[in-house]
Amino acid sequence: MMRRSLSETRPLRDPRDSPQKPTGWSRRLRYYYYRLSRLQGTPDAIARGVASGVFAGFFPWFGFQIIIAVFLATAVRGSKIAAAASTWVSNPLTYVPIFAFNFKIGQLLSGWHDFSVRDIDWLSSDLGRFGALFFWTLMLGCAIAGSIAALCSYCLSFWLVRRLPRTRRVRRRRTGDRK
Repeated sequence: MMRRSLSETRPLRDPRDSPQKPTGWSRRLRYYYYRLSRLQGTPDAIARGVASGVFAGFFPWFGFQIIIAVFLATAVRGSKIAAAASTWVSNPLTYVPIFAFNFKIGQLLSGWHDFSVRDIDWLSSDLGRFGALFFWTLMLGCAIAGSIAALCSYCLSFWLVRRLPRTRRVRRRRTGDRK
């Protein structure tokens, strides 16, 4: 009896042609959700790492955000990988809106209302003219907005990381997979 190869018994099909394949943002979000859930560590440690990264990402220290996030994650015993990845909450597409929002928060809390965010030319040397007052107003806003975003990201990532193993167990029971 002659054995046939696997390609002769079943037609070849491209797995990318699946009808249930999510596209666009939903696929990207699902990818990051699975990457987050497969990190090594307890859900609490991973969530602390995510919160550290988000907090560091709200500060305008480009190039040092990952270093600061890893340092903070070490201090709170969080996942350093999750912290480094979470700093990308601020990226080239979100820098200006995040920092303008942080500056506005700093203005509201410090009472410094000499000018509007719209009056600043963010690409010129106008920022140096305002000096220390601008810097401390921005840092105050970054600290407050970063703390709130870190708390929200901690709660969300803790829930997401804890949720996935439970859904895997339920799915395995249904399909009979004992992996």
